[in-house]
Amino acid sequence: MSGPDRKEDEVRRMLETRHPPVPADLAERAAEHGTRLLRRHRALRRAAWLLLVAAAIAFAIWAVAAEPWVTPPTKTTPPLEGW
Repeated sequence: MSGPDRKEDEVRRMLETRHPPVPADLAERAAEHGTRLLRRHRALRRAAWLLLVAAAIAFAIWAVAAEPWVTPPTKTTPPLEGW
């Protein structure tokens, strides 16, 4: 018997047997679990946005204070010739 035929026979045997009983509160537990997951995902998303905004504000404050776009003054003066 080849692989697909064997698997097909196994599936047929499983479907022909009596199905196991399902707990009565399965739907309620699944809904509660889904609600918890959604709440957790929302909290993580909010925390990520808060961190991103805080990083952008910190970068803006640093940029205003440090002014990295301005060239620093030279440490030495050019020699004076022709005096």
